[in-house]
Amino acid sequence: MEITCYRDPEISREPRHLPASTYNLAITLLARCPTKHLFVPIRSMQYMAIIDHEEFVFIDGERKCWIDISWQNFQPHVRDSLDQPVAYQAVYYRENMSAVMARLQSEFPAALQVLVNKTKLDGPAKIINFPAKS
Repeated sequence: MEITCYRDPEISREPRHLPASTYNLAITLLARCPTKHLFVPIRSMQYMAIIDHEEFVFIDGERKCWIDISWQNFQPHVRDSLDQPVAYQAVYYRENMSAVMARLQSEFPAALQVLVNKTKLDGPAKIINFPAKS
């Protein structure tokens, strides 16, 4: 699938934290994806999330190719463990998006879970042996 996305001028941005489980699942699904973009339909909101290695963008079904909200500048490297939240910047390209952002916090993880339940894993699992620390 190929979609060309457009952005209006940035209205505002704010620092936020994404729960580790949501970030880790999104990155895991992206790593399994044969393309460099993962498309996640959020049917309950009529939104589409497009995930790549740099950002997560959210497109409204009514506006088609126009980005409403973007989650950028993820900082997973500052975590001390994989179960800690990941800091990021939420960028808004439309006014009055706080209600949409609040819904995305619950609907996006649910949409990821629906996607993972549909995903077929190809090939056997591999166990990687790490050397013991001295």
